[in-house]
Amino acid sequence: MSDSRLGEAALFSFARHETFAPRFGWLHKAYVQVKRDQGAFLAVDAPVRFGVGKNMVYSMRYWSRAFKLTREHSPTKGTQAKFSYPTWEARWLLDEDGADPYLEENGSLWLLHWWLVSSRPGAKSWAPAWYTAFHLAPFSRFTVADMTQVVTRHVNFSYDKSPEEASIVKDIECLTKMYARSAPEKAGSPGSYEDLLACPFRDLDLLTFVGTRGNAEWQFTSGHRTSLPARVLAYACLDYAAKFSRQANSISVARLANEPGSPGRAFRVRENEIVMALQKVAADHPQLDLTEAVGQRSLAFTADPFDLAWEVLDEQYDFVTRRPGFPTRQEWAAKFPKLAESEQKELATKATDATDTADTTETLFAEETA
Repeated sequence: MSDSRLGEAALFSFARHETFAPRFGWLHKAYVQVKRDQGAFLAVDAPVRFGVGKNMVYSMRYWSRAFKLTREHSPTKGTQAKFSYPTWEARWLLDEDGADPYLEENGSLWLLHWWLVSSRPGAKSWAPAWYTAFHLAPFSRFTVADMTQVVTRHVNFSYDKSPEEASIVKDIECLTKMYARSAPEKAGSPGSYEDLLACPFRDLDLLTFVGTRGNAEWQFTSGHRTSLPARVLAYACLDYAAKFSRQANSISVARLANEPGSPGRAFRVRENEIVMALQKVAADHPQLDLTEAVGQRSLAFTADPFDLAWEVLDEQYDFVTRRPGFPTRQEWAAKFPKLAESEQKELATKATDATDTADTTETLFAEETA
C-alpha cells in the first residue's frame, strides 16, 4: 500500500545544506542581506558579503528557505536565476526591531523547528528527510541506515523519482548533527567540530546519542519541555489547525499530539503537555477554549485559527506587530510582490512532482551570475 503523505507535505529537496547544520548568526545575516539585495546569494562576492566560504553560502541559502524565511522566484520572465525574497515571518522575527533577531530565546528555536518540519498550503516543508524523521518514522531509536531506509521508502511512494541514496544519508547525518549533543563525527568531515559547537538547535534536546563509537544510534527524546513556551506550543497547535480550516471550528488534542505533521510529533510532546499549554493560553484568550465530550478533549476556536495563532505568538514577544512602523502582511507583500508569485507556484505544484526548483549547487554561481 502506497503512502504519499510525504509528497503532500514536503517538496522534493535533498542534501542542499552542504553537510552544514544551521549555525548561530546565519539566519539573521541571511535576512539582512536578502532584504537589501534579493540576489545576494547569487552575487560573485557572496562569500565576502556573508563572511563565509562558498559552500556555506549555499547552506545559508538552503536553511533560509527551509525555515520559511525566504521564498525563491525568478526576478524576471525568461531567467533561470532564483532570487531570495524575505518573508513577512522573517521580518517579524529577524529584523533589528523584530521578535528575536539573534535567536537568544529557546522559544525562537522551537518556533523555527516548527517552521522547518511543518506544512500548510502554500508553505510546504523544504526538508523531506526531516519531515519523515519527525512525523512518519515508526521508531524513536535509530541508526543512520534505519532512517535512510524509511526516508527512501516514503520518497519512492511520494515522488516520481528518487535522489541518490548518498543524498538521503547526508540529510540524516546532518539531522543528527543538528539536534544531538554528542553525535560522533567523521574525522576531517567538513565543519564537523565547528558544527558541534555552533548549532543552536542542539539546545532543544530533541535527539540524544545512545550508541557507541562502533555502533552509532540516536533516540528522540520525549516528555516535558521546560524550554518550550506555552504560547509557542499553542501557536503551533493553531497553525496546524489552520491547515484544515480557516474558520471557527475545533480540533481534538489527540490529533494535535499524534497525527503526522502535528506539533506533538514535531516537538515530541504528549497530550497532557499540550493540554496544559492550551489551558494556560486559553485563560487569556476568550476565543480559545478546551472542551471535553465522550472522553475526548478538543481545542475550540471562534475565529480563523491562523490569525489566532499569530495573536498568541505575537503576545509571547511583547506584540512585535504593534511597534511603530511595523508592516502588515499586505504592506510587506506589496514591497516584495514575488513572494505571492512564489506561493502561487508552490500551490500549483503537484504533490508527486519531483522537480526541485532550486538550481544545482555545483553550477549555481557560474550560471546565475553570467
